[in-house]
Amino acid sequence: MTPDVLAFSASPRRHGNSETLLDWVLAGMEAEGCSIEKIIIPEVDIRPCRGCNACERLNRCVQRDYMDYAHDRIIAADCIILASPIYCMGLAAQAKILVDRAQVFRSRKYVLHLPVVPPERKGKRVGVFLATAGQNWENVFDAAIPSVKCFFHVVDIPNRDVRYLMINGVDEKGAIERHPTARDDAGRLAREVAARLREVLAA
Repeated sequence: MTPDVLAFSASPRRHGNSETLLDWVLAGMEAEGCSIEKIIIPEVDIRPCRGCNACERLNRCVQRDYMDYAHDRIIAADCIILASPIYCMGLAAQAKILVDRAQVFRSRKYVLHLPVVPPERKGKRVGVFLATAGQNWENVFDAAIPSVKCFFHVVDIPNRDVRYLMINGVDEKGAIERHPTARDDAGRLAREVAARLREVLAA
């Protein structure tokens, strides 16, 4: 079975540092035999959550936008990757919109008590968070991680099955190309995740 990888690039700056990091990971996973779909969040119509809680009754969002498609792909994918730059110590707004619209999965799981994925697929999916930041501060990623964990949790990817690659000290566009380890780290991560997917899909 070919592992199905769904990637979200959240940066409003096309081909910047976080998207470059994502592309390195995706190239490595494609070389390992994975099927790749990459969605550029700023270029599709995903609107902010309205906070109306209608999904707690309807088991779907009342908004009709690109999230209809993304919702189904999130359920179907074997691996979900979210790549975002860090702005003001947190996720970029475009990434946060995706996380907030995952409220429908939270409602399904905890209010309606319905499955997000079929029982036979539990434990057979992997999440990946990729991030870049201009600052060199050790804590620059700390505020983003809880939102990322929440996103993966509500789509039934527990924290034990989430991998992280976060590169700081890369600010201006193209800076990641000069980072001493980022490209190699991306390649290693791609191979690790692809191997894990092959293992769980064969089980």
